[in-house]
Amino acid sequence: MMMSDIAKDRTAHVLKKRGSVSSLSSHEFRRKEPRGRTKDSLSTVSYMDEPSQREDTSHLAVQMENTYQLGPTKRFPVVIVNHILKDVLTNYLQEEKYEPELCRQMTKTISEVIKAQVKDLMTPRYKLIVMVHIGQLTGQSILIGSRCLWDPKNDTFASYIFRNSSLFALANVYTVYFE
Repeated sequence: MMMSDIAKDRTAHVLKKRGSVSSLSSHEFRRKEPRGRTKDSLSTVSYMDEPSQREDTSHLAVQMENTYQLGPTKRFPVVIVNHILKDVLTNYLQEEKYEPELCRQMTKTISEVIKAQVKDLMTPRYKLIVMVHIGQLTGQSILIGSRCLWDPKNDTFASYIFRNSSLFALANVYTVYFE
């Protein structure tokens, strides 16, 4: 279906006024030159979305339905986490001597390794808190306490204490079920 010359001129004028050519495919347009002569020109056209159309589709929100699930489908594997804590602390600290700067970095590293390995168990809907304490072993005692809101049915923890000749380490993993 061919456009009439008047329609082509109007379309070309509108597109020229806009500053860009959009969504018309390749058509020939007759453009009038200043002296009244007509000149044939070939216009190539590329498609470009209008900004308003792009914004509407990018702001669509996905609505999630409620699951009405009040308890976990899979219990958190405390025994497996205890083995992870034992393996990680033993591997990282077996031959280490207590040095304050080294132990400061080791607490961060060990807690990230433990967190990554526990996340690999892929227990759904549990929030993880990993705490690692390393101190010098010189005959002193230490008391560490922690508090939080707790649901005894679903929430749990795992803990392991490591000792060598110069240091001790305590690693705790708290798991809180997210309803």
